[in-house]
Amino acid sequence: MDTLYSITDLARDLDITPRTIRHYEDQGLLAPQRVGTTRVYSHRDRARLILILRGKRLGFSLKDIKEYLDLYVVDTSQVEQVRVLVTKVRDRIGQLEEQLDTVQTTLKELRDIERMSVSMLEQKGVDVPMA
Repeated sequence: MDTLYSITDLARDLDITPRTIRHYEDQGLLAPQRVGTTRVYSHRDRARLILILRGKRLGFSLKDIKEYLDLYVVDTSQVEQVRVLVTKVRDRIGQLEEQLDTVQTTLKELRDIERMSVSMLEQKGVDVPMA
């Protein structure tokens, strides 16, 4: 028999809120069984939720994650799924590299401003605050 989890158990195990799990269900990412009005999650649902959380942590949208997860159903060989994953990962790497460039440029500008400001204070004989 497959292990079943309540929404509370799953939320506690994965350190998220039940509301987050319900949101993913509303977005079509999870489809738990129901016993009356109670949601019951299978080991497969738990694995999907772990993939969803990993995708979010890596910066993928719920739409991208859903597209990826839906390919499990369509292509059991997972060839198309892996192909889509490679494309999305490459896109995400590109986005992060752009963000990194922006952050590095901003840091350089801030360091230049700091250096000029410290120099000005020192020339005026004013104590410079410690970093």
